This record gives sequence, C-alpha cells and structure tokens, in this order.
Amino acid sequence: MNESDLQDPGLTVSSEARERVLRLRRLDCCTVSDARDRLKMPGVLSGIPQQSGSSRIAGLIITVKLERGTAPAGVVRHLGTRAIEAGGPYHVIAVEQRTGVEAGSWGGLLTLGAKEKGIAGVLADGPVRDIDEAREAGFAVFTKALTALTARGRVFEQATNVPITMWDVEVHPGDYVIADRSAVIFIKAGDIGRILDVAEDIAAREAAMAKAILAGTPMTQVMAGNYENMLKG
Repeated sequence: MNESDLQDPGLTVSSEARERVLRLRRLDCCTVSDARDRLKMPGVLSGIPQQSGSSRIAGLIITVKLERGTAPAGVVRHLGTRAIEAGGPYHVIAVEQRTGVEAGSWGGLLTLGAKEKGIAGVLADGPVRDIDEAREAGFAVFTKALTALTARGRVFEQATNVPITMWDVEVHPGDYVIADRSAVIFIKAGDIGRILDVAEDIAAREAAMAKAILAGTPMTQVMAGNYENMLKG
C-alpha cells in the first residue's frame, strides 16, 4: 500500500465533528444505549473490558486492519504508526486483529506515541501487549485479550483507515465511538446527530429525576412514571 493509498483520516477535523465529539464525551454508554433503544437501533457491545485508563472515551475513529504473516517487500512500517501520526485529541484508534494468531495488535511504544498526540484511547479486537505500560500511563485500552507475544513475524498492518470489523460490527473511518466499563458503542457518522439529540434528552430527564431524589421526593414517585416512560420519547 503506497502513501497515496491512505485516505485522509481526519487530520483536519471539521468544527461540526469536533462539537459532536464534545457532546458525546458528556454522555455515558448507558445513556447512549437508551437512545439507541428509543430509536430501535441495535449495536451495543457488552463484555469488552477496559484494561487500562480510568475514564470513558469517545471520539472519531481511525481504523487499523492487521493481517496474518509478514508484510510484503518494501517500506517497513510498524503497525499502528500511521494511525498515530494521523490522529489527535478528537480521535480513537480501532484495531482489527481477527487473524486467530496470538500476537500483539498494540504495545507500549504505540501507547506512548498515541498519548503524546492526545489520542483518546484504543479499541483492539485482538490481543494487546505491554498493558502494564498503558496502565502506568493512564491510557485507555479496551480489549478482551492480553499477550506478551510480539507482532513481528506474526501479523502486519494491511491498511489504515479502511472499513474493518470489530467484534462482528462493521466500522468505518470517521464513525464515532463511545466506550466505558459498561459497553462499547459504535455510531455511524450518518446517525450521530439524532443519537446525540435523543441521548441528551434522556440525560436531561435523568438529571431532573436525580435532583428530585436529592430534594427528598419519594423514590416510588420519581421512578414510577418518568423512568418507565423514558424511552417513549
């Protein structure tokens, strides 16, 4: 793959996209999940642990696709480096390593580089190594599998910023994601506006209910009507 084959991963993020990322970061996965329920849109992934970092992440996705074996002859480029160079504070990197080979799809030096660029975190559908370094750095990594095995000679980067599959969900560059200890939720770029509007409405209703509880309103009164009807719009 030549340099010219790399699609623009969002080095310049539009003001609209920046605003949407900031709005998404004010929410949590449970609220976004409720919004998807109201809109009858599936796509909430449970059981993907946050292996490092202490807070949720959200942002625009830069994708990395890995393949089994060794890279074709030519310029040697370590996996993930192109995504890091392309990314910034509004981005999350998503790595597909579904080869079945136990080999790190992310590691300590990549974590250091991504943190220096301000990238929000990494999602890896495949093993991650050097997780202790990510924990020491406070850098968010979400993955189901950990390993000490290097990628060298086992897997290589096939492409950056192309459609990938993450836990059986198709993900495209420029989609959005929010992830915390409750779930990982990918959001198509064409859906982000309405999901944010509905999620913010739900968050406002819950905030009002919390205020009522703190004011001494009986729980049965707070929860009976408002909560049960939350997803009806």
